[in-house]
Amino acid sequence: MAKPKSEWPTKVMALVRSGNIPAAIAQIKVAPTLGDLTRLQKLIEPLPVTPTHTHLRQVVAEEHALLSAPRLHRAP
Repeated sequence: MAKPKSEWPTKVMALVRSGNIPAAIAQIKVAPTLGDLTRLQKLIEPLPVTPTHTHLRQVVAEEHALLSAPRLHRAP
């Protein structure tokens, strides 16, 4: 039986669309899994290029790199 995908990326994207970027960044810093962060990264790709969205993409990329490193993981 396949495990359902997390709703976390869509909830963070809702924060971004509502304009609450600081809350979205706070959520990105505590991303549950690398897969969730990867799905969020795909969701933010089509956003227009603005300084705010560029910063958001940079935060996601940094957190992605941190979670990709060996021996780093978040406790459940």
